[in-house]
Amino acid sequence: MEYRQLGASGLMVPVLSFGTATFGGGNEFFKAWGSTQVDEATRLVNLCMDAGVNFFDTANTYSQGLSEEILGKAITGLRDQVILSTKGTFPFGEGFNNQGSSRLHLMKQIEGSLKRLNTDYIDLYHMHGFDGNTPVEETLRTLDDLVQSGKVRYIAASNFSGWHLMKSLGVSEKYGWNRYVGHQVYYSLANREYEWELMPLGLDQKVGAIVWSPLAAGRLGGKYRRNQPLPPDSRVAQGGSPVPEAVVNEELFYQTIDALDEVAEETGKTVAQVALNWLFQRPTVSSIIFGARNEEQLKQNLGAVGWNLTTEQVKKFDAASAAPPIYPYWHQRQNTKLNPLPPFYPSDKMS
Repeated sequence: MEYRQLGASGLMVPVLSFGTATFGGGNEFFKAWGSTQVDEATRLVNLCMDAGVNFFDTANTYSQGLSEEILGKAITGLRDQVILSTKGTFPFGEGFNNQGSSRLHLMKQIEGSLKRLNTDYIDLYHMHGFDGNTPVEETLRTLDDLVQSGKVRYIAASNFSGWHLMKSLGVSEKYGWNRYVGHQVYYSLANREYEWELMPLGLDQKVGAIVWSPLAAGRLGGKYRRNQPLPPDSRVAQGGSPVPEAVVNEELFYQTIDALDEVAEETGKTVAQVALNWLFQRPTVSSIIFGARNEEQLKQNLGAVGWNLTTEQVKKFDAASAAPPIYPYWHQRQNTKLNPLPPFYPSDKMS
């Protein structure tokens, strides 16, 4: 297992991390992801550990705390060997202050997460989304206090826009507070908007990307084919996809699937393994979160590491999946000498 440094921190994380949104199945949305209970979760955790995957990601809102509870039990006896990531901000519980990144909400949520995970500290604590109502200073001062108290080791953002993240980094720098070292983002061959602004920002500010839904909610798993109905057991068909159908360009998607099929045959790997491997070679990517409903899915995803696509294969995917950027990015790309693209290929990094 390859390990990479997370942003400007000293934390080393495996390139694959295990997402536990499949744990619990506490409502209809999450049942479409999975309903893994403690015994199976423990087996999956042990398989991950055997493969060198010691990074486990959850959130308070995954099945309203059930995912955290099950993960806490599954890592019994392993706490000092694992990296735990969880999140706040999104709605949890009842009452007027049941969401956001205010001091009141975050202090309450961190205590709940610690209890459910049966631990004294969280290694990486994410703001699950940006809170446009709470002053950024209030959020970051609260997070700095949590780090100073020892309840949190590192802080990260998730699903921020470029200005959300840059403003937050600027406030942290101004006051000397702990800064976001990671950004959990959606990024896949089906949707590459992350590359337009957030990737250059991550490169400039040394913020590592932790990728969620790298297979576009299963769309890149090898079961989707042109002019065929959706697989009935898929998250998309069951209404559990976090990636809206409207944001996936159908023609580009199936063009990408065709390229994935070709390279999968060339490499002897599965379509999903090839799609994940493409992400490993993108700038800023520190870790990719994968999920699994069972041991077979987990073992399949673990097969994405230990080898690399060729530069030519990577370029084939880039060409097949390239979507026209929106303004101002299409305008900026008219002069890449003024606005250099991220170093996607080894030759770019050497120039």
